[in-house]
Amino acid sequence: MSDAYSGTPALTAEQRAVVEQPADALTLVTAQAGAGKTHTLVRRLDRLVAEEDVSAGEILVLTFSRAAVRELKNRLSRYGEAARNVRAQTFDSWALGLLRQVDAQGGWLDKSFDARIEGAQEAIEKGLADELYEDDLRHVVIDEVQDLVGARRDLVETLLERYDCGFTVVGDPAQSIYGFTVENPDEREGETNRFFDWLRITFGEELTELSLTENFRARTRDAQVACHFGPRLRTLAESGDANGEAHYNELRHVLADVTDFGDFDAFAADALTGYAGTTAILCRYNGQALVVSERLHALGVPHRLQRSAQDRVAPAWLGLLMARCDASSLSRKSFDELISDLPLPDGSETDSLWRLLQRTGSGRGSDRFLDLARLRSALATGRLPDELTAQPPARLVVSSFHRAKGLEFDRVLVVDPGPLRVADSSKRKKVDQNPAEEARLLYVAMTRPRDELYRISELETRTIRTDDGTGRWGRYHFQYWRRDGLELKGGDVLTEYPAGTVDFDAVAADVQHYLGTAVRPGDEVKLERLHPEPVGMLESPPYLIRHDGRPIGTASEKFRSDLFKFLKQSPKFVPRSFPALISGVHVDAVETVAGNEAAGIRAGLNPLGVWLAPRLVGLSTFTWDKKEPDVQAQ
Repeated sequence: MSDAYSGTPALTAEQRAVVEQPADALTLVTAQAGAGKTHTLVRRLDRLVAEEDVSAGEILVLTFSRAAVRELKNRLSRYGEAARNVRAQTFDSWALGLLRQVDAQGGWLDKSFDARIEGAQEAIEKGLADELYEDDLRHVVIDEVQDLVGARRDLVETLLERYDCGFTVVGDPAQSIYGFTVENPDEREGETNRFFDWLRITFGEELTELSLTENFRARTRDAQVACHFGPRLRTLAESGDANGEAHYNELRHVLADVTDFGDFDAFAADALTGYAGTTAILCRYNGQALVVSERLHALGVPHRLQRSAQDRVAPAWLGLLMARCDASSLSRKSFDELISDLPLPDGSETDSLWRLLQRTGSGRGSDRFLDLARLRSALATGRLPDELTAQPPARLVVSSFHRAKGLEFDRVLVVDPGPLRVADSSKRKKVDQNPAEEARLLYVAMTRPRDELYRISELETRTIRTDDGTGRWGRYHFQYWRRDGLELKGGDVLTEYPAGTVDFDAVAADVQHYLGTAVRPGDEVKLERLHPEPVGMLESPPYLIRHDGRPIGTASEKFRSDLFKFLKQSPKFVPRSFPALISGVHVDAVETVAGNEAAGIRAGLNPLGVWLAPRLVGLSTFTWDKKEPDVQAQ
């Protein structure tokens, strides 16, 4: 392994102890922020395959985000020798794949993330997955296990208890920040550190506990200001979360002492665009991230909003590739020729992309052909490998604290989350904030930088809050009946039919060419109301999506339904006026989608039913007709 790892840091004694555990060892690793965890896991996997005689197919690697999957696979590709073909997956991708094998008719793609996790746990518990794992699973690697709560914790506990295999699980109680996903407040508090306790009780003296304590991420004193909170927060989590408020306030005090980045103005724009490294602006809530993104767009600063871990976006190059195919299969030689001028992510390797497409089950008899019908099925059913659906890297990322988990950047700007709140500004609804979890969350945000940490003053977002009916962020007004804007996100563009065939007439092939060549992430679009009257009950009228004045799509039924709900101010109120224009929306990505195959043929596109569509993002602003919007009857 020495040649592959030349130029990489030598293993510390702590890391080597993890790497050299035997394949059947039951190992719990507590790794603090920036402790070289990914580097250690890559070396661990490589040794399992090279020296412990474990095949890549006998190892299950699970993590929480596609970004983490991409990073792990990139490291394995660059540095792994024997473990180069080990597959890492997100929990959702793995659970869906398992369920499709043991219950192909269960309609799992249409069910929620939690339902799939619960279904996978039940399948393992009932022995339905024994054929997959009983004899062919020798080692399980799980990252970020401090965030195993609720259904995901039940799933992993069932997996590790049922199958006789070794495991390496890595986590840090000081970074446990997903307790809020457990709906029952009484159960939520007990989830912190629960998985660690379960491991110790279940496996007793067989469990080997190791630690990674040296920080390799933070390279400057500025970046290290919050690192010393790790052991304290870890002890806090293990002792039942007492005194969380004091720790949170102390962390905020430390944040207050770091350099203030200033306002979002021309000087900030120059500082953000002129920096050669990677930067993240981290916000407590995604609503704040949407506001920051809006201000950056106003300054002309290119950036990317971090998506939710559950968002799966097929890249545009895949649709462009399939559009060029005129046969039912694709040879490796043709693949190399067709992909040569496509907009691939930076650093992409043709061999790696081919192997990822092969992994969808699209290989036809050998590794020299792809069955395009099977590839289309994988796209339609959400079975593309996680590495293909991960967001590409960006120099400037805007994210919530939660979505930045596991990521690192050269420079981080943390938006002051403000004091702990008991109730919101309207005094109508309690705000459920666990002080200890808030302290851990702020610690996570402040330990993301390698070199520089800055503070951004608390944002004014009193008019921005989530809408209970849709779960989207919305703009409100002091006049309770008034609505000024609504969040746009994935699923808001009609994808079942190609653009140009519904709500507006255009040559579909021309729209596809425009999407593939002229539309870029970050571009502004506007949603223009087609006519004042809805076409169905409980929804808004249709909206055209215009890019530089040209229609490139139409709003989905989901968006029209949610817009209706957002404007419906009470059970008896029926909206009759809808915004004439919805602006402040941007292109998140141009994505590949699978829709109605017959519609694609009628539109003159390829017979696979695959085409491009814009994916939208942003906290929009409504422009109404000259008359005032509906006023709630008194």
